[in-house]
Amino acid sequence: MFSLLKENIRIAITSIRSQALRTILTVLIIAIGITALVGILSAVAALENTIGNNFASMGANTFNIQRYDLTFQRSGGGERQKVNPVITYQEVKKFEENFAYPFSQTAVSFTGTNAAEIKHANEKTDPEVAVIGANENFLDNSGLKVEEGRDFNVFDLQNNNNVAILGADFKEGLFNGQNPVDKIISVRGAKFRVIGILESKGSTFGNNQDLRVIIPIQQARSLFTQPHINYNVSVKVNNKEYLEGAQSEAIITFRNIRKLNPVEDNNFGIQRSDDLINRILSITEYLNYAAWGISIITIFGSSIALMNIMLVSVTERTREIGVRKALGAKKGTIAGQFFIETLLIGQLGGILGILLGILIGYGVATFAEFDFTTPWVAIIWATAITIVVAILAGSFPAIKAAKQDPIESLRYE
Repeated sequence: MFSLLKENIRIAITSIRSQALRTILTVLIIAIGITALVGILSAVAALENTIGNNFASMGANTFNIQRYDLTFQRSGGGERQKVNPVITYQEVKKFEENFAYPFSQTAVSFTGTNAAEIKHANEKTDPEVAVIGANENFLDNSGLKVEEGRDFNVFDLQNNNNVAILGADFKEGLFNGQNPVDKIISVRGAKFRVIGILESKGSTFGNNQDLRVIIPIQQARSLFTQPHINYNVSVKVNNKEYLEGAQSEAIITFRNIRKLNPVEDNNFGIQRSDDLINRILSITEYLNYAAWGISIITIFGSSIALMNIMLVSVTERTREIGVRKALGAKKGTIAGQFFIETLLIGQLGGILGILLGILIGYGVATFAEFDFTTPWVAIIWATAITIVVAILAGSFPAIKAAKQDPIESLRYE
C-alpha cells in the first residue's frame, strides 16, 4: 500500500513537471485567493491585538464622563445635530466633591496641547509632545504604570508642586539614555522636576503614546489658558460588580451639576472601557467578511482552473491510462494517481498563498505599528480550504480517468 502511494506521488510529481507552465498558473490562482484570506485576517488580528493590548490594561471596571458618546447620530430631515457643552473645570471639581460612591476613585484630566516643545539643558524636542494636566488618580485609572520613579501623590496636587511624569521615549530621546528622574525640564518656560518615567505603550493609529508629559492639573491650567478647554473624568471601582451602580450614581451627580430636568436627555457622554473595546473590535468583523468574500470568489475561480488542468491532463494521458489498465492497474489506482496530483497542486498554491499572506499581514502591521502575531487560525483555515478545493476539483477528473476503457484508450492518438 505504501509503495503504491509512493509510486503515485512520484508519477504525480513527474506529471506536474511536464506541465510546468499550466501548473504554475494554477498554483498562482490558488495562491491569490489564499493570500487575500491570510493577509487580511493577519492584518485584522494584528489590529485586534493592538486594540486589546492598549485598552485591556484599563480593565473592565472603569468608565469615563466625556463630552459626547462614541455613537454619533446622523442628522437628517433638516434636524440640527445636538451640540453638547464642553465639560468645564468647575463641573469636574463639583463632581469630585459630590460623587462619593464606595470603593471608587475619580481621575480628572485635560490635554493642554499636542504640540509642545520640551527642553532640558541644551536639548529640546520637536514640537509634537502632548502635555496633560491630571490629578493623582489619572495613571491608575488609565492603566498606565511607572517604570522608574513614582506617581503623583496627594501632596503634589495640594502643594502645587512643579513635578512631571514623562513618557518612555524621553529617556532615549531628550536625555540620551540617561535616567531622567530628578532632572529638570522646561514646558513653556516653566521648570518641572521629573519624578517618574512611564512604561512604554507604543503607538496607536499613528498616535505616539510614549511622547507625552503629565503634570499636576493646577500647573497645567496656569500654562494653558485657552478658552473652552474640555476636561475628562474617569471613575474606577475596585470591583466590576460595583460598576453599574457607580455609573448610575455618576450620571445622577453630573445631571444635578448641570441642573438638567428629569425630561431632558443627558448633554454629556458615558463610555465604559470594555464597551469601547467591543465597539472597535466589532468593526473588524466587516474586514473579516471582506477577506472571506474576496477569497471565496478567487478560490472558486481557482477550483475551476484546477479542474480544467486536470481534465486536460486526463485527456493528454489517455493512452498512458490504457497501458496501465492493460497491465492490471485497478480503477482505484488510476483515480488515486490523478487525485494525488490534484492535492499536490492545491497544497503548493496553499503554501505559497500562506507565505505571501503572512508577509502582507506583517508588512501592514509593521507600517501601521500594530502588534503582529502568527495568524494560526488563518493558516489552519487556508490549509483546510486548499484540501477541500483539491478534493472538489480533483474528484471528477479522477473518476473520469478511472472509467476509461482500456481498449479505447490504447487506440487514442
